[in-house]
Amino acid sequence: MKEKYQKFVSVVVVGGGQAGLSASYYLGKSDIDHVVLERSERFHAWKNDRWDSFCLVTPNWQCRLPDWEYKGKEPHGFMPKDEIIDYLEGFVESFDPPLHEGVQVIRVDQRPDGKVEVESPDCIWIASAVIMATGSYDRQIKPTFAEKLHPSITQISSKDYKRPSDIPEGMCMVVGTGQSGVQMMEDLWLAGRKVCLSVGTAPRSPRIYRGRDATDWLYEIGEYAVPIDQQPNPEATEAKTNHYLSGRDGGHEIDLRDYASKGLQLFGTVDDINGFDIHFSQNLEENLDKADESYLRICGMIDDYIDRMKISAPLEPKFEKKWHPPKETNHVNAMESGITSILWCTGFVADYSWLKVDCLGPRGRPRHKRGIGEAEGIYFLGLNWLHTWGSGRFLSVAEDAEHVVEDIKKSLTGAPC
Repeated sequence: MKEKYQKFVSVVVVGGGQAGLSASYYLGKSDIDHVVLERSERFHAWKNDRWDSFCLVTPNWQCRLPDWEYKGKEPHGFMPKDEIIDYLEGFVESFDPPLHEGVQVIRVDQRPDGKVEVESPDCIWIASAVIMATGSYDRQIKPTFAEKLHPSITQISSKDYKRPSDIPEGMCMVVGTGQSGVQMMEDLWLAGRKVCLSVGTAPRSPRIYRGRDATDWLYEIGEYAVPIDQQPNPEATEAKTNHYLSGRDGGHEIDLRDYASKGLQLFGTVDDINGFDIHFSQNLEENLDKADESYLRICGMIDDYIDRMKISAPLEPKFEKKWHPPKETNHVNAMESGITSILWCTGFVADYSWLKVDCLGPRGRPRHKRGIGEAEGIYFLGLNWLHTWGSGRFLSVAEDAEHVVEDIKKSLTGAPC
């Protein structure tokens, strides 16, 4: 076997998305020699893992990459996929990072001398620090009973869905009601396709409330700046599913009860499959209620803030549930119901199988404090709730990257941390 050549560098950044390249920006600004290793192409997930009608669900003004804030004409709009990619590409072109695309990292390990080895198929990089910026969406969470679905029914991952024409003729059952699930359901619905929805426990949020976007209110209140260690239950906060709403067509909230009143068939959580038989927990009403509770909790926070600050804002009509399940359904036969496909929108987890350093907790989540790992020279960026709500988003990834690079800079110069 051919021996791999070695290269020495102060820092290796693993991942060429917005988190890794934000770190590169601050490393370059601090004159720290480094490389960014991206297994595919930069911003691969934005370019290839989103559907055609995808757009941001947070307003454009929240796009705050390092010295590259959104400067367009619609700060309160929601960029569609192509504009997001243009925004990201503009960021890269603004500082020309040392980016190596098409380089798969197959191992990260610590050496006895305290250095870190980062192995690719052709090279072993030896560095003082490694920043893992590979995100939280590597491997789809899919129930094991999916294997028991009859092979004549097409199974599609949310990463593979691009447009309604990808779905076979007939009824598509969307499973999962996180942001992707409800937006893909809506995409099919608006295209006039037959679609039904298995409703999970994801929360929902208002879009416009008391005259402003709810995210504007929450930012002003300071909700997005509360660190994870100040949350009432940090572990539960980390595990939360994102609230569902949409930025499509100028932005709107999504009320599944409203869709049901218009004819969308809703089911509880899928809990088993056997051939054509799909079984559900009888928790549809419960899950809809939980989503509404989240919605009302956000409304209540905004109301309290308006009252406390004596802000003049329009009133909202009294909240009313638009629909109730007439009867919980615990089973359907796909063949009899015309279901020809299932679109799995059941979430993702990070894949650190290549990380050989003992730095992960029992749930596979890195052990760190605002991205600074417990293990020497190991850092993380771009994770949901790395530090605050905005850590895994455009809003706060720059702040986290600057913090991590500052710690690396101190460790390289020997300055006290």
